[in-house]
Amino acid sequence: MSVKAGFSAAMLSRAAAGQKLPSLPLALAYVRACGGDEQEWEQRWHTAAGEQAVQVPDPSSDDSAAPYRGLARFEAGDAHLFFGREALTDHLMARTAEHRLMVVVGPSGSGKSSLLRAGLIPRLRGVEGQARPAAVRILTPGATPARTHAKACVPSADEGDTWLVVDQLEEVFTVCQDAQERAAFLDLLLTAAEPHSRLHVVLGVRADFYAHCLAHPELATAIRESSLPVGPMNGGELRAAIVKPAQAEGLIVERALTARLVAEVEGEPGSLPLLSHALLETWRRRRGRTLTVEAYEQSGGIRGAIAQTAEDLYTRMTAAQAAHARRILLRLITPGDGTQDTRRPVDREELDLTDPDGAAPTRVLTDLAAARLITVDDDTVDLAHEALITAWPRLRGWIEEERERLRTQRRLTEAARAWGESARDPGALYRGTRLAAAEELLDDPAQLTSLERSFVTASRIAHTREHRRRRRLRT
Repeated sequence: MSVKAGFSAAMLSRAAAGQKLPSLPLALAYVRACGGDEQEWEQRWHTAAGEQAVQVPDPSSDDSAAPYRGLARFEAGDAHLFFGREALTDHLMARTAEHRLMVVVGPSGSGKSSLLRAGLIPRLRGVEGQARPAAVRILTPGATPARTHAKACVPSADEGDTWLVVDQLEEVFTVCQDAQERAAFLDLLLTAAEPHSRLHVVLGVRADFYAHCLAHPELATAIRESSLPVGPMNGGELRAAIVKPAQAEGLIVERALTARLVAEVEGEPGSLPLLSHALLETWRRRRGRTLTVEAYEQSGGIRGAIAQTAEDLYTRMTAAQAAHARRILLRLITPGDGTQDTRRPVDREELDLTDPDGAAPTRVLTDLAAARLITVDDDTVDLAHEALITAWPRLRGWIEEERERLRTQRRLTEAARAWGESARDPGALYRGTRLAAAEELLDDPAQLTSLERSFVTASRIAHTREHRRRRRLRT
């Protein structure tokens, strides 16, 4: 049964004992292994979850700092907890000394962002002497990268070279929809390769956008000459990533737990965020200062911890809050086009969605952020990691149900933004088939922002006027 269900015998035994509500993925795996009706038992699970109102221990009530980042990336300030990538950071530092333009490539979940932010940047800022950088800057492209980050691409006037780290370069293909804006930003970055340049550029990009990068000739050359692949951690690196952050905070990880985690993760691409989240949830359930196998199994394990965290939160929401959560999370996703689905950082104002009663999604945003499923930085909201897309079956199901609508909505969002930026130029309004597709979205106006609704309404009015004008001309 363990093989058929895909969970350990110990976890299945605890689920069958009935002493604690198992995670939904574990419960459904047990049902599948027994040949039961998954739909029926999922409904029963939600009923039980609602009655029990399962509460995960509140980390805010704990005086000690969490040694693990969960789904969130490591930042420069987390360097004291960033272990397992020392050799790769050394290699990256050596390569950047040889090439002014470096490209760090790896699959989603390989730890590229953490390598750049908690590995490379602290090393650069610690350099002394003549090689000390004049400035070290970090950015992600966003929707208008050339306009937003042009100044960041200009070397500092201070003595020394300027280092620019561009994380999640794939945003120039997913978030930026303007081809000219995209080309202008890439050209700015490529000035680093020019003779006598005082700019070093390090790019981080997802491997499944490799082909998109190769379509830009100069960027393709840079990739061929100066790329660094980020692969899975080996066993020793994983042990360091598991044990040393805990040791830094005065904690102990059971040897059996370390061995089990290494066995489950080693050689698995994209598994680092799953490991980090499982460790965070295990830490929340620790016994004293020890992280145990029992606490790990209670968290849902590598494959179930993310889904359990998300489901525990979702099932505690009211119907209105759950509807907001769905709308918000789907806003934070770009459906893949020949690539995997990706996260989509948005301005907070884009989440001005309201339900028919006028309720605001602020509480839902706060709860999602507290569970570390999303990040809210200044005015930007984003998924904590793309692993949430694949690890939470409910979210994955929503995406599949609404994939085509999401594509239409993404195009509408960009068109409405351009219309607003052009002082609502009538020439920017939708017509023909694009208007017909957008009008279908008005069937559920709560899914749209006020700007999007205004854009579709204005397009509809303009279309009606044009239709009447043509009729008058014919008569």
